[in-house]
Amino acid sequence: MPGLHMVPSPPGRGSLNREPTPERNPVAIDPTLLSILACPQDKGPLLLIGDELLYNPRLRRAYPIDAGIPVLLVDEARDVDAAEHDQLLARADAPPSADS
Repeated sequence: MPGLHMVPSPPGRGSLNREPTPERNPVAIDPTLLSILACPQDKGPLLLIGDELLYNPRLRRAYPIDAGIPVLLVDEARDVDAAEHDQLLARADAPPSADS
């Protein structure tokens, strides 16, 4: 059709690869929002890990945060092994570093 132009999707959209990229600037999640967010699988509370993910330690599932927006879709979550589970719990309990 004349005048119709296709615009490509931004890099990383539609992909399960959620590694930080320059296009995705970290944005802090509002504490009020965090207090009402729940895991879509078990409806329980989530732990905020840095500015990159929300973690359900009961199911060992990690949900990405994309440009400050929590992606609470079961299909977008990833499983966490025992070693990473321990690391995430330590990060959740640790005070923020001076770098953040």
